[in-house]
Amino acid sequence: MSEELIDADIRVARTLPSRFYTEPEQFKRLMSVFSGWQFAVHTSQLEANTIQPLEHIEAISGESMVLIRSEQTKCVSNVCTHRGMRLELEACTKKTLQCRYHGRTFNLDGTFRHMPEFEQAIGFPSESDDLKKFPLKQWMGMYFTAQEEMPDLPWAMLEQRLGFLKAEMFIHDESRDRDHSVEANWLLYVDNFLEGFHIPHVHPELNQTLDYSGYITETFDGGVLQIGKAMEGDVKFNLPAGHPDEGQDIAAYYLWLFPNMMFNFYPWGLSVNVVIPVTHNQCRILYRGYVGDSALASQGAGSVLDTVEHQDQWVIEEVQKGMASKAYDRGRYSPTREQGVHHFHRMLNEKFNC
Repeated sequence: MSEELIDADIRVARTLPSRFYTEPEQFKRLMSVFSGWQFAVHTSQLEANTIQPLEHIEAISGESMVLIRSEQTKCVSNVCTHRGMRLELEACTKKTLQCRYHGRTFNLDGTFRHMPEFEQAIGFPSESDDLKKFPLKQWMGMYFTAQEEMPDLPWAMLEQRLGFLKAEMFIHDESRDRDHSVEANWLLYVDNFLEGFHIPHVHPELNQTLDYSGYITETFDGGVLQIGKAMEGDVKFNLPAGHPDEGQDIAAYYLWLFPNMMFNFYPWGLSVNVVIPVTHNQCRILYRGYVGDSALASQGAGSVLDTVEHQDQWVIEEVQKGMASKAYDRGRYSPTREQGVHHFHRMLNEKFNC
């Protein structure tokens, strides 16, 4: 791909070629984007279980990690430094980590503690026997980790817009958790999320709660924020004085962080979508729900999530089939409705110089 594959001017730009959605080679090439920040857990999930294996991150990148809440919450490798056995296979509360293969134990900060039958080993233990530590950030009650040191996302800017929600006070609601398998490339799921253009055509129920004419898309370095405005009389946020959107009837904030994280804020709370790439034509969608006000859960844009999800899955699976057509390669962007999709494709273009 040339540097100008995705033109910076959305008015003349053309979308990603279909090969990015259909060819295994392109799928493998783009997998390196997942080494950056990934959503780990919400703080409420560490109340009952202080040790949380991050299975979804392992499914994405192959890197087995575990989040541990002790005196200081840390993210460390979930792989024993002796022979590579995975340490914790499910959420739990323990005072140490112990390998079930040969009994090596670690303190909750990841440092080596004990290993049987190693009394005669020379130069043992060393720093290499400690578990590797990974970067960890907390934002609005949510933990994020990465495989390597990464530049910060614009946490402060986002908190200025969304901090009034007090998301750190939300509670994980397991009844809202979902794990969907979708027969489509992960890029298509992100493309679909990043535009409200399809709402009147694909989501009749959602269209009744959102004022489509007032739908707004804002792009920033590292992500996209979409703002859905409530129809008159429908449930909306109680925005504080001085808020950037003060005086507007906002039904939902839809935040996407590169490359695969969606945070859907509603008056009742937060729904998190994590897109897990599987193959060039299959992905998984991991849903997690965090409730702030359960009384509002049956009202407005946040009340039809399962219906909207099934509609989205249907449409992108049909698009995936269409991408294989020899009659189709690339399309154009709507300058007024597909700024988010264009921004995403530009980010891929720049990252891979493609």
